[in-house]
Amino acid sequence: MKLTKMSLVAALLMGSSAFALDNIKVSGDANLYYQTTDGASGYDAVKGRTDGDLFSKDSSAADASLNLNITADVLANDLVSVSAGAGYTVLTTLGLENNFVSNVWGGSHTANAGTGAQYGSALGGAKVENASWMNEAWIAATTGKTTAKLGRMALDTPLAFTETWSAEQNTFEAAVLINQDIPDTTLVGAYVGNGNGTENFGQNAHSNVQALGLASAPVVNGNGDFTTYGTNGAYAVGVINNSYAPLTAQAWYYDVVSLATAYWLQADLDASSLGVEGLTLGAQYCGMDAAGSNTKTSNVYAVKAGYAMKDMFAASVAYSATNDDGTLGHAGFNTATNAATAKSKLYTEAWWNYGYVTQRDTQAYNVTVTSAVNGMFDLGVYYTYADQAKATGPRDVTEFTVTAGKSFGPLDLTAAFINADYGKVADATNTVQVYATVNF
Repeated sequence: MKLTKMSLVAALLMGSSAFALDNIKVSGDANLYYQTTDGASGYDAVKGRTDGDLFSKDSSAADASLNLNITADVLANDLVSVSAGAGYTVLTTLGLENNFVSNVWGGSHTANAGTGAQYGSALGGAKVENASWMNEAWIAATTGKTTAKLGRMALDTPLAFTETWSAEQNTFEAAVLINQDIPDTTLVGAYVGNGNGTENFGQNAHSNVQALGLASAPVVNGNGDFTTYGTNGAYAVGVINNSYAPLTAQAWYYDVVSLATAYWLQADLDASSLGVEGLTLGAQYCGMDAAGSNTKTSNVYAVKAGYAMKDMFAASVAYSATNDDGTLGHAGFNTATNAATAKSKLYTEAWWNYGYVTQRDTQAYNVTVTSAVNGMFDLGVYYTYADQAKATGPRDVTEFTVTAGKSFGPLDLTAAFINADYGKVADATNTVQVYATVNF
């Protein structure tokens, strides 16, 4: 069996015809993202941070990305089936920087600082380079109800996941084992060795675009570089159970070697089974412990209630709270990206301003309403309030977002307006974003 595996890998790498490729699927998307804000637009050597105006060049950012993916069945018999996949990403400014906009969207670009007065904007002379990298390259084998996947891949777990909201997406180099022999139960075990997200668990974000302040939404290291996840990799185990059909319960444990351990508990109930059609309820709890002695757990809990009327609207309200003395200072954040601005899977997470609801001693509220307006377009209204008792200030952070989207066959268009108030620490900002995606 060992020799067979070695031959299979060699066949994939060398393009050998020893194994037939079946069910080949090619997919991907092309994206154009644009943002403009009346918030801070750059850094002036004399004035410090400078404010901009909506639609002005220095307070706007844009990027285009192309993602191409291919999967294929490599081997199939009564004992085992083997598949493989690969993906490639290109992130480009299309030459818009220093012309139409002065900032970029993604952090995987690299740039030269230039010699102008405004070192924090491309207007100061920074030359932004395009970035490209292989985001996926994996092989998977399935026997019975067990699947093993090895290589570079996207992950979706509560505390380590691929960010899908940006023009760039982080991925991992990992080994994952999934088993479903127990009825209505999925068992997951994983080792994550490397990642190309902007982790700050013992490492720096490898992109000087972020250091220059050019990137509006950095998720990936410069040039997509993969570096050690944490300092010595991480282990994760999870169990997802659906024995009682209306209830999905999951539990996860993580060990980021030499840095931290964490656990995540979650239960989501379709309360229609209780006689209330369209009602959903959910609860989450997360604890995170820094390595070493005399440390205190950073924890957060969240609850949510939702109601949906078919073909009309869906609405939810959520509440979360973090403790006030955790050593890490955050709880429930995506450990694959920068803890200070990382998105979380908490019910209360903001639509755009990530990283606030997970900070120490914070109570947060979220109200979300979505609706298909007369079948013409999809409307979303999102409100998040985070009361940060121990944040610098202290401060209350409020975000109000309205989105409108419409699909035209493979073309998806979305526009968003975001109003954010940062309390006493910074002025309120207004942001307009436009997303255009072609799926193929």
